[in-house]
Amino acid sequence: MRAPDPAPRHRGGAGTRILIADDQEDVRIGFRLILDSQPDMTVVAEAADGRSALEQARHLRPDVVLTDIRMPRLDGLEVTRLLAAETRVIVVTTFDLDEYVHTALRDGACGFLLKRSGPALLVEAVRAAMAGDALISPQITVRLLRHLRVPPAPERPPAESLTDRELEIARLVARGGTNADIAAGLTISVGTVKTHIANVQRKTGAANRVGIAAWAWGAGHMDRG
Repeated sequence: MRAPDPAPRHRGGAGTRILIADDQEDVRIGFRLILDSQPDMTVVAEAADGRSALEQARHLRPDVVLTDIRMPRLDGLEVTRLLAAETRVIVVTTFDLDEYVHTALRDGACGFLLKRSGPALLVEAVRAAMAGDALISPQITVRLLRHLRVPPAPERPPAESLTDRELEIARLVARGGTNADIAAGLTISVGTVKTHIANVQRKTGAANRVGIAAWAWGAGHMDRG
């Protein structure tokens, strides 16, 4: 999978400073290659265990900490709990247990990604965290939303009606599709997908992709094919 297209470099600085915490060296190397290839991102440190991640984060004060969950000395959930008030923390792990997701988000994580999500989503998660948003792997989002128990209520349509294409894309987002997946499936450009998603967010009042998915499931659109 190719690395995502770069964003413009921040003026007058190295951009977003990132610390990677993972006990597997090959994972740290892979993440570094992906993130350092972005002109607005710089990996400033790596840690092979949670205690080192905590100490380096407090010394270097990076903008974003990427942490695995299962690490020696201190696990990533504890790292999240201890650091989330000081910096943005994104959990990136192989394990997508609901207990881990809930704990990480409750303790202030700015995102929860599965390692298999790919480089584009990793970069997107860092940018979302810097924008004050949170990104969760689509596979996890879909599972969590399907298990939501909400009382039945009449559908509240958006203030401005969605076009057929926008509704189609909203459904694909709710099923866990990435921008690249949706673009390939509909034979349109990723840029066009992003434009449609921005329109859906504006019309539904959703803050992000998770909000779009919640709206689609909650409004009953996922039961209509």
